[in-house]
Amino acid sequence: MGHHHTSDPAGGGAPGAVLPVVALLVCAGGYLLLVLRARRRNPVRAWSPWRTVAFCAGVVLLAVALLPPVAPFAHRDFRGHMVQHLLIGMYAPLALVLGAPVTLVLRAVSAPRARRLTAVLHSAPARLLTRPPVAMLLSAGSLPVLYFTPLYDTAMAHPAGHWLTHAHFLLSGCLFAHAVAGPDPAPARPGVPARLVWLGCAIAVHAVAAQLMYGGFGVAVHAPAPEVRGGAEIMYYGGDIAELLLAAALVATWRPGRRPSARLAPLRPRARPSG
Repeated sequence: MGHHHTSDPAGGGAPGAVLPVVALLVCAGGYLLLVLRARRRNPVRAWSPWRTVAFCAGVVLLAVALLPPVAPFAHRDFRGHMVQHLLIGMYAPLALVLGAPVTLVLRAVSAPRARRLTAVLHSAPARLLTRPPVAMLLSAGSLPVLYFTPLYDTAMAHPAGHWLTHAHFLLSGCLFAHAVAGPDPAPARPGVPARLVWLGCAIAVHAVAAQLMYGGFGVAVHAPAPEVRGGAEIMYYGGDIAELLLAAALVATWRPGRRPSARLAPLRPRARPSG
């Protein structure tokens, strides 16, 4: 394995940090403006402050991943890249999704715009992308393609490839978190048992990929062996924690339907026949 090195596509220095900072501030500011607008439109129905905290926490996690010291560390060390991968692709998406941004938009915009957005959410492409198996393939299923083919080194060698990789981690992570435990409406979302099965499949893919990477079996990352093994450990243990948090979010939103009562109605004494 060669040494992991790129032409600093991440822009870990101060000039390269301007764009991520501006984008994240716009994202957080837009969410807070929508919260204020939703309150003005319906003062009785208050927006949960925990949703706001969750979304802002997701923005903070993205800032940690994209700014120093993590960004320069990811540039020079594969272990830093894996820290970025977990923050951008697993931890931040869960927090952002728990902020229920789609529900917030539906409350903040006018009724015609809400109906148009609802129609988009019910469209065939949206229903396909938000199915747990599709979201799982896009997120966890992309790991073998990225790390066991030349794709990783090719992407890291070009600034556009680097940022596209970040975008894929974030979007696919949000899709999977939404499909499994998102509070936003999802017409194609199956029941909780099926979602737990697909979450288990994602856990298995992460575990197998990390173990193969740690053993050096088929991994195509050009980095020193200690860095690759360290990155595999970060993927294994950090991924487990993120997936446990996702499972906890799923269980917390589970509202099982009540079963019909098994108690029998009290027997009424039969009327004795007359005569």
